[in-house]
Amino acid sequence: MKKLKDAKSAGFEVFPTQLGIFPYLWLIYIALPIINMLSEEGLKMGIGFAFITLFLVTYRQLYFAAGTNRFFVWLSVQMSIIFILSMWYHPSYIYMGFFTANFIGWYTDRRKFTISLVLFAIIEAIPLIKSASMLGWRDLAFMSPFILIMLSSPFAIRSLNRRQQLEKELAQANEQIHNLIKGEERMRIARDLHDTLGHTLSLITLKSQLVEKLAAKNPEKAQLEAREIQNTSRAALRQVRELVSDMRTATLPEELVEAQIILESADIQFSCTGNPKLEGISDLAHNIISLCLREAVTNVVKHSQASQCQITIESLENEWRLSVADNGIGLICKEEAGSPSNSNGLKGMAERLSLIGGTVEARSEQGTILSIHVPIIIKNRKEDPTHEHQSADSRGPAHAARRSGFLA
Repeated sequence: MKKLKDAKSAGFEVFPTQLGIFPYLWLIYIALPIINMLSEEGLKMGIGFAFITLFLVTYRQLYFAAGTNRFFVWLSVQMSIIFILSMWYHPSYIYMGFFTANFIGWYTDRRKFTISLVLFAIIEAIPLIKSASMLGWRDLAFMSPFILIMLSSPFAIRSLNRRQQLEKELAQANEQIHNLIKGEERMRIARDLHDTLGHTLSLITLKSQLVEKLAAKNPEKAQLEAREIQNTSRAALRQVRELVSDMRTATLPEELVEAQIILESADIQFSCTGNPKLEGISDLAHNIISLCLREAVTNVVKHSQASQCQITIESLENEWRLSVADNGIGLICKEEAGSPSNSNGLKGMAERLSLIGGTVEARSEQGTILSIHVPIIIKNRKEDPTHEHQSADSRGPAHAARRSGFLA
């Protein structure tokens, strides 16, 4: 197990602390060999208990030797003890092999795993063959299933450890990807600032120096250059606003990628139908729909207890429609479905959507289905942006409330 390879203890430990009580639970099964050894007498009993004590030492050492060359040494000692006890005491001591089978499953190297498993099978088989006549067919039939389980358990343990290791590597890879994305975004912002503001600020500096020189010689020319500086500074401010807008704006394709990562991290199967690149939609509407999708996916992960999530994007004749459906526990009460103010994040979605005349509704149907509707607005003429904002402001929040289907 790789997680024990780098384990370093500050002081003495009976077992690695990161494994909790797991190693101690296995010690319960050592009671059976101890009880069997009590039936022996004299020196034979003393030697037997010495072997059991040494077996416990190997059991402890194997936890700390994982991933090192000492691991096979301690494993060999443990298998030798099982072989001696099974040959010269009683064949029932082969059941101690369950401890060894667990440790064999820790091997990630296929060659070492195969060699250890073959040696283990031989050590288990020889005492059983030697004592076959003494045990009888009934005892052999009783022991056979346990022997098979013992020999097959290393495969299951190795597979489980391999899966845990792959999950750990996947989490590390995802974290690295996110860090790379952040680094690339920082580089993009730096490039944008340099390419846009760098030139503009340099121009302002040059014109300011020119104004300083012309102030005494040619005041009219200086005033003209000063107005040019004002225009250039306004352009710089507009460029900053555009850059900030690009940083803050969420897009539907990006949110779908994030939704897939979040859902799959929560073991929820993700599926999506429809084209996320909505044609003709404004940047504001696109951003709001994306934020609503983010909130809906968060609710699925936190509250639904679902195993599947289906996202559907539709462009109809008069509206864009986004639905998020899961197969979870559904809405807890009817009020959640009827009012956007009572359910997880629905009020926030409704308030955002009211800005673009959209609505949101949620209902229970073999889980929860959340539907977002945004009307398609067709402009017949190109309007002045200032006039457009004034018209929107004059209609006020009451109009937005009527469009969204509820009062803000």
